Amino acid sequence: MPETFSERLSRPGLIVAPGVYDLVSAKLADQAEFDALYMTGFGVVASHLGYPDAGLATYTDMVGRVRQIAEGTATPLIADGDTGYGGLLNVDHTVRGYEASGAQAIQLEDQEFPKKCGHTPSRRVIPLEDAVRKIKVAADARSSPAFKIIARTDARTALGLDEALRRGEAFLKAGADILFIESPESVEEMERIGRTFDAPLVANMVEGGRTPILSRAELEGLGYRIAIYPVAGLLAAASTLQAVFAHLKSTGSTRNWDGQLYPFTEFVHMIGFERVWAFERAHAEDGES
Repeated sequence: MPETFSERLSRPGLIVAPGVYDLVSAKLADQAEFDALYMTGFGVVASHLGYPDAGLATYTDMVGRVRQIAEGTATPLIADGDTGYGGLLNVDHTVRGYEASGAQAIQLEDQEFPKKCGHTPSRRVIPLEDAVRKIKVAADARSSPAFKIIARTDARTALGLDEALRRGEAFLKAGADILFIESPESVEEMERIGRTFDAPLVANMVEGGRTPILSRAELEGLGYRIAIYPVAGLLAAASTLQAVFAHLKSTGSTRNWDGQLYPFTEFVHMIGFERVWAFERAHAEDGES
């Protein structure tokens, strides 16, 4: 049996979790044998709906993608649960649904609805007391303590780091297992976060975002246990798509394309066509081959 996220969290060393947003990205990351995968809300909303990550996705949109990714991979899945998609009863429903769908951890944040991507402006947070109640409900809703609650605060950008740290302490007391202080803006701020908490911490490594991109050794030295890279794969895929489509438009063909393409035969293998062919051989009607 693969190691669970809870088991991996109990051992030392940084957990690096790439952002996955569909079954192609998830299967490729699964093959790379990471310790965990991170289902990015930003990526799911962009790829599934073509919308910005601005509170437009519903619980139904997201829990369906959780189930698809969890069923299609063996690596433990951390899933973005946004604000819980409503009030306290919605948080209860979301946690139960994500756990039943195969996620091994859920991330919940304290933004006002509609929420926004954590590295964009104009984010506002709900009152601390309301946010604490959400975390308490989330901790009570899970069926197993092995399902981890990641409490994220977006208070740093609008209210400052002191308020973000205050919220972090309150979330841990409310039952969160892992703390996610979103959008620190310097290494010094990240260092202060690491000194403040004796709990697993998430570093959100967004290329082009507010937080410095650090190495594994640097993050470990600052006290972080989990590093998520929510948009690295999505941005890489978008860049390649843009380039190959531009070449196709200008030349009318993919001939002489000098960029890198994933080999077709390997993609067929990765996506599982061998099972289809074996099924057809085993169940072919008389006269078929």
